[in-house]
Amino acid sequence: MSHDADRVWSVSEHLDSILGQLTPLEPIELQILDAQGCVLVEDVTVPVALPPFENSSMDGYAVRVADTKAATEEHPAVLDVVGDVAAGSGELPTVGPGQAARIMTGAPLPPGAEGVVPVEWTDGGTGGGPAVSMTAHSADPAGAAGEVRVHRPVEHGQFVRARGSDAAAGELALAAGTILGPAQIGLLAAIGRGAVKVRPRPRVVVVSTGSELVQPGEDLGPGQIYDSNSFALTAAAWAAGAIAYRVGAVADEVETLRATIEDQLIRADIIVTSGGVSVGAYDVVKEALSSIADGSEMNVNGDDGEGDISAPSGYVDFRKLAMQPGKPQGFGRIGPDRTPLLALPGNPVSAYVSFELFVRPAIRTLMGAGSVHREVVRAVCVTAIERSPEGRRQFLRGHYDRASGTVTAVGGSGSHLVRALAHADALIVVPEADTSVEAGADVEVVVLEP
Repeated sequence: MSHDADRVWSVSEHLDSILGQLTPLEPIELQILDAQGCVLVEDVTVPVALPPFENSSMDGYAVRVADTKAATEEHPAVLDVVGDVAAGSGELPTVGPGQAARIMTGAPLPPGAEGVVPVEWTDGGTGGGPAVSMTAHSADPAGAAGEVRVHRPVEHGQFVRARGSDAAAGELALAAGTILGPAQIGLLAAIGRGAVKVRPRPRVVVVSTGSELVQPGEDLGPGQIYDSNSFALTAAAWAAGAIAYRVGAVADEVETLRATIEDQLIRADIIVTSGGVSVGAYDVVKEALSSIADGSEMNVNGDDGEGDISAPSGYVDFRKLAMQPGKPQGFGRIGPDRTPLLALPGNPVSAYVSFELFVRPAIRTLMGAGSVHREVVRAVCVTAIERSPEGRRQFLRGHYDRASGTVTAVGGSGSHLVRALAHADALIVVPEADTSVEAGADVEVVVLEP
């Protein structure tokens, strides 16, 4: 890592140094419900045709096409009902000339039938009265004797789901790299896959620091504020695809913070802290992290972090970045497993912006997701930005209108403006060389929508 405490890192340099030390988690096999949100690491093919047999897409009557060809409201086709076919039926009646079988949605098409007449196109099998409700309770393959009047002709294959019409046997169902959501889980179940090989969702532990922080719902004392960072960052980690654990606020006590982080290492693939990362000043976070090791002290702002990856104790590097908000940042690998740790600033907006820029890509990298970064677009900035610090990349909160290709600043640049952050869905990027942006100028926008 850097030997120069005064060095100012660019946003890209800091991000590259983080992602350059991370590799996707090792694949495991999970039951399909447990695999939701995970990235598939194998191609999944369809073992048998889907659906595996011809079946009805309607409640109605399975018929031969020729028998309904001349059917009209005035002159309905009168067919003998030879039986019922319910979903899951094994023994099927054969439909011959002048015959029909009452059939339920999803039931297999019986031999001889060529199409399905919806029950609404018939008299319901009552011999002339209104159509009646069809339910599986009345399904009887051997029964249902009687007749049905059909008022409209049916075409060959009409209201019939053909075998393999969804997917043919041997066809690719899901490709490696797919993130499994509800629809993909449903497909896996439909083709009979009970388990799949995936990269697990990273486990992220979020710790906020500060003796002034109080749990929401409790009474505030003098000089105290509610802990919002641990909630926002935990929610952000879940939204990014991780399994997130919120530890909550830890007082500014070295031993307490050190013990808390050490206790969390066993269940963490990433640890995220907020607060206490100012460069150059004494800070409880730095002191606590410097003593978290596998039997020895780590290197902080260290001398072997990047070059000696085999060191069991790890390192933590605190840096100054050319960005606003979020100038102070920390990154390291700690504990016996060299768990990645990202130390974020304590101001709420700084912490959230830092998460989006650095923690989210780290989570996505561990997931093995194909898309690591948020979508970046160009948009017309409706709002004039009067001041931006020279030499620092500014990230202002904004509202992005995709239809019009415009973005509007939301709130000011203050890193405490939580309300404005809650109404933003984008970050407006002002480059290091620009000190202002005129209304109507073309700007870079980081889209924060899911």
